[in-house]
Amino acid sequence: MNLETLILAAGKGTRMKSKVPKVLHKVGGKPMLQHVIDAAKKAGSTREVVVIGSGAELVEKTITGVEFVLQAEQLGTGHAVLAAEKNFAESKGTVLILCGDTPLLTGELLKNLVAAHEASNCAATVLTAKMPDATGYGRIIRDLDGSFERIVEDKDATDLEKKIDEVNAGVYCFDVQKLFGALTKVKNDNAQGEYYLPDVLPILMAEGEQIGAFKAQYADETLGINSRIQLAAADRALRMRKERELMDSGVTIVDPNTTFIDCDVQIGQDTIIHPNTYLEGKTIIGEDCNIGPNIRFTDMVVGNRVTAQFSYCHEAEICDGVTLGPYVHIRPGTTIGGNVKIGNFVEIKNSIIGDGTKLPHLQYIGDADVGSGVNIGCGTVTCNYDGKRKFRTTIGDNAFIGCNTNLVAPVTVEEGAYIAAGSTITKDVPKGNLAVARARQTNIEVWNDKRK
Repeated sequence: MNLETLILAAGKGTRMKSKVPKVLHKVGGKPMLQHVIDAAKKAGSTREVVVIGSGAELVEKTITGVEFVLQAEQLGTGHAVLAAEKNFAESKGTVLILCGDTPLLTGELLKNLVAAHEASNCAATVLTAKMPDATGYGRIIRDLDGSFERIVEDKDATDLEKKIDEVNAGVYCFDVQKLFGALTKVKNDNAQGEYYLPDVLPILMAEGEQIGAFKAQYADETLGINSRIQLAAADRALRMRKERELMDSGVTIVDPNTTFIDCDVQIGQDTIIHPNTYLEGKTIIGEDCNIGPNIRFTDMVVGNRVTAQFSYCHEAEICDGVTLGPYVHIRPGTTIGGNVKIGNFVEIKNSIIGDGTKLPHLQYIGDADVGSGVNIGCGTVTCNYDGKRKFRTTIGDNAFIGCNTNLVAPVTVEEGAYIAAGSTITKDVPKGNLAVARARQTNIEVWNDKRK
């Protein structure tokens, strides 16, 4: 049966006290709304429609691959669903309704919910959870045979009903046509003057339809985020979930409590991740690596057998067998070839470093194409900026760059050339030549030290 998804993400989230829409706050490295969308896709959803309101323009700029519906005035969850009625006018089958602030939902949970709904032939199925503290939640009331009877909101519950720990998780499966048929009958005769989605359920039951209730195995997967404190708790839960997944796949994480790995990061077998390591975005790390301590990789592609410590690298590629750090900054547009050695206090930007090249310490390499087997002495700088434009430096295979060399771009040092220490190179150096560009030393025997 076809599965489509409607996600409610129009609320402002006042308790977040933020200029950013609540659903765009990140957990596990990406907006919580994106987590919900991803979970729906994993459950088999073929189409996702998102109802937006507060901060709509920013949400549309941030989230891609979905349809958006504007709820200009927020008048409750039922009103939000009704705003998307036209989008589902031709739909048949099941619509999965989710909230955009529930980033801990998993594809597996939603898949199981949908399967139970479609097997039951119910008009609607409510996702429920057993909460250790059910305060504030609507309670699920069941018949003696365990079937769904009704939902009682916390403020309306009797003392006996408040002892029930099974609650409405705010996730539903509906027969899409029956849903919108019943929504038009929902009233707003309540203290808030709003239209509530759960009010559809008694309407459907009055029409002779069956309502199901599917209990989540893990209650924490259904939790919504309404404050910065809950945001931090969800972030930690997602990261621990990710770390368990990686450890189960053969990755060693020395101290999960001081390691921060985003949800989309990939790490190969037998790689070791040391404390205070941050792996962000869509970073991919190969096998048999030794990463950390004190590493931050953002959107990096890292090969096998790489050793890195005390460094920040982003939007670049590091090939197999590289040794990196400490105190290295690899900037966007850089590719580090295989078996390169990069020592302490090195910055590389928008450059290609060939296989087996050595940058042991204290270099700035920017906008450069460096060949294989090159040795670059400490203190070397590629002077790539003339105040208006950036220029490239080219260094051929097996060249030797002496200490404290300035390479003033655009300039080419050809294969096998040598640069004497302390030189400022402004002209191309031909293959195999030795370039010396420094003033002749003069020693003055008798001079007046004006400082004395």
